[in-house]
Amino acid sequence: MSMFWDLKHRLNEAVNDHDLPLVLDCYSKDAVYVTPCGVAEGLDQIEWMYQQTFRAFPDWHATAWFELGDCDNPVITEWTYTGTNAGILLLPNGREIAPTGRRITVRASCTAFVKDGKICSHREYYDQLEPYCQLGFGLLEREKIPA
Repeated sequence: MSMFWDLKHRLNEAVNDHDLPLVLDCYSKDAVYVTPCGVAEGLDQIEWMYQQTFRAFPDWHATAWFELGDCDNPVITEWTYTGTNAGILLLPNGREIAPTGRRITVRASCTAFVKDGKICSHREYYDQLEPYCQLGFGLLEREKIPA
């Protein structure tokens, strides 16, 4: 494995330890972190995104189950994320949801591009409906808009 993978593994350990200073040390100061919930640009916004995850899921854990070994940069990983919703969950529209106490398991993948020893672009991919359904939310039928 390359230094790119060493950095990604260090990030995974920091995330699982909920160690924000170590998480942020893996990113460049102008890094971009893209998730289905939104885009964070720079360390302050990236820190905020991780804080929201750790607040909503105090036992948040990421388990890598596939790493694309033939590719160094970007590093590509498939994950299983788990956690219990024991804190306030902030939805992308700004609405806050009280803790449900439910446990989630979410399948995801990500790419991280490394430059000068730091992650400069990190993109997470997962189906937002998967955790929302596990938390007890569903889809609502849209109101019919007159033609």
